[in-house]
Amino acid sequence: MIRGVHGLFYSSEAEAARAFFKDKVKLPGVDIGEGWWIFDFAEGDIGVHPIDHGVEPGEHNVSFYCDDIHGTVADMKKRGVEFVKPVEDHGYGFVTFFKAPGGITIQLYEPKYSKKPAKKSAAKKSAAKKPAKKAGKNR
Repeated sequence: MIRGVHGLFYSSEAEAARAFFKDKVKLPGVDIGEGWWIFDFAEGDIGVHPIDHGVEPGEHNVSFYCDDIHGTVADMKKRGVEFVKPVEDHGYGFVTFFKAPGGITIQLYEPKYSKKPAKKSAAKKSAAKKPAKKAGKNR
């Protein structure tokens, strides 16, 4: 059973990029030895998009999302993070991009869509709440 996803950023300044994500972006993580940090998240997702907008088959993209893009951007700027575009409405969410050491540019967005699964209907909820009948002895 798959339990999660592991993403990679390739950087010409890997140590500086690790320090950047740890100290400036404040990503949670752990040093697994010899300075190799693995950053961990409480949640994540994967989307599959059609090939358009100049993207080639097999290309991948890693982006971060947040609940308050303006507050998150302001907080990250205080820690020295450089943003390369203003926050814009892209339909699916409010989007900007920031730089990390070694030629990495990352999308940060605040989704407009719900990250929670759809709620069950009232009929399904009441059926789910009914206790199962216990198998009894024949009398």
